[in-house]
Amino acid sequence: MKYNAFFMMLCLAVSCIGFAAEKTTLRIGVQATGTVEWELSALQSEPSADFQLDIHHVANPEAGKIALQSGAVDMIVSDWIWVSRLRATGADFTFYPYSDTSGSLLVPENSAIKTITDLKGKRLGIAGGELDKNWLLLQVLAQQEQIDLNASVEKTFGAPPLINEQIKQNRVDAVLTYWNFAARLESQGYRQVIDGKGILKGLGITDTVPALGYVFKQSWASKNKQAVNSFLKAGRQAKNRLCTSDAAWQKVIPLTKADDAATQARLRQRYCEGGIEHWGQKEQQAEARIYSMLRKLSNSQLTGQSEIVQPGTFWSIE
Repeated sequence: MKYNAFFMMLCLAVSCIGFAAEKTTLRIGVQATGTVEWELSALQSEPSADFQLDIHHVANPEAGKIALQSGAVDMIVSDWIWVSRLRATGADFTFYPYSDTSGSLLVPENSAIKTITDLKGKRLGIAGGELDKNWLLLQVLAQQEQIDLNASVEKTFGAPPLINEQIKQNRVDAVLTYWNFAARLESQGYRQVIDGKGILKGLGITDTVPALGYVFKQSWASKNKQAVNSFLKAGRQAKNRLCTSDAAWQKVIPLTKADDAATQARLRQRYCEGGIEHWGQKEQQAEARIYSMLRKLSNSQLTGQSEIVQPGTFWSIE
């Protein structure tokens, strides 16, 4: 009987150990050419006790959204406007910040364009479409100078690589593009006129607000709170390592697809400038102000009909 009791206790102990060692798998949809994979690569170099990653590569942002909505993945990186719009339809997606770097307006180094008022009558290449947030907010800023950019510039819309080629071939005078494509142009001598943070500052928003973040179902995250929050914290730590450790950065350089040191350095600089230092009520109130501007200028086409950011749009680590 004593031996039976001993073996029963041993079996229970082994079962408990096995249970404690079991990790929650987080399926994350990531663009193969995106910058999120840099962070995830650094994160995977120091495994967590709470989670393990299952990375699914997606072709583009829209494919990531489809994968998330269909349940093929648990998380993607997207924007909070989309999350709020979905929540207004009854979905329970939520958002936690990843980066506050959004985009930049660039011109050739010898261009006469010094400020956004100089864009009048010029040819402007815009990454994305008519509802691109950078483009909408730039228009709001120009309106403060009594300038209707939509009417006063010759616009060319397209994917970021195409827009970069447009300015290289002198088919446009300036480009408004995503930060990583802007960084590549900067390393080739193109000059930044204003970036996303500068646009927001001009609009009176001085708080640092995220442009992109991890998006996932609130119901799923609530069931896996320890693993999800552990992942989000580890992500910030991984980004800090890439920004403070040259050895850590060297390991992800192949993922940048940049062969020259100048481009690698500028990509690292802009990536690190997007770190989220604070995320709380103050920053979320600033997002609400941005939402109102975007809703008004897009005539609700971007935001949907809801007058406010939907409750639950933002996830907080407790």
